[in-house]
Amino acid sequence: MPVAIITGASKGLGRALGAALAERGWDLVLDARTAGVLEETAVALSAYGTRVEALPGDVTDAGHRAELVATARKLGGVDLLVNNASALGAEPLVRLEDLTLDGLRQALEVNVVAALGLVQEALPLLRAAEAGTVVDISSDAAAEAYETWGGYGASKAALDHLSAVLGEEEPGLRVWAVDPGDMGTDLYAAAVPGDDDPRPAPDSVVPAFLRLIDERPASGRYSAPALLEER
Repeated sequence: MPVAIITGASKGLGRALGAALAERGWDLVLDARTAGVLEETAVALSAYGTRVEALPGDVTDAGHRAELVATARKLGGVDLLVNNASALGAEPLVRLEDLTLDGLRQALEVNVVAALGLVQEALPLLRAAEAGTVVDISSDAAAEAYETWGGYGASKAALDHLSAVLGEEEPGLRVWAVDPGDMGTDLYAAAVPGDDDPRPAPDSVVPAFLRLIDERPASGRYSAPALLEER
């Protein structure tokens, strides 16, 4: 069975994508910082009959990243790596004049440095896979200028660029930076508390990710809403 590592997988998009892959027979290695919620997710996803390993921890910890890859290796390798774990840098979001430098460093550390670290750790197994794939979760804020989204957006723009370069350096892999679009997630609620406008559920954009996995287009940046509109 193919094996996927998904970070930030206890809820939201990470859990929704994990459920869709488990339903297809994928074995999973799931990461999140909150052990209890992650274990509940692992139990729910294992009901599909696949192997699901839950490893609570922080992706900024090199030892934790090594453990994620070692666990995937025991399951058979790494066919798909999804860098979904994210940090805002400030909760709620603030203007750049008020963004602490420590907050910006946190966003960069989680969203960029840790993501690259996990890619580096998993790269030998991704190269050995029949269809090695990296999915880096991006954001509309990486490409557009929105007030208060500067720190988070800058970190996601940096991740987009790393994804693009990795795609050039690793032609045998597929490397996709994917903007999932507007979603109703805990991350958004923390970013803009009090915004009660209805937003799509994370599982509504999962078909876009499955389309990428099925069709395997060239490495690059993709928009989940655009992929869904083309269907």
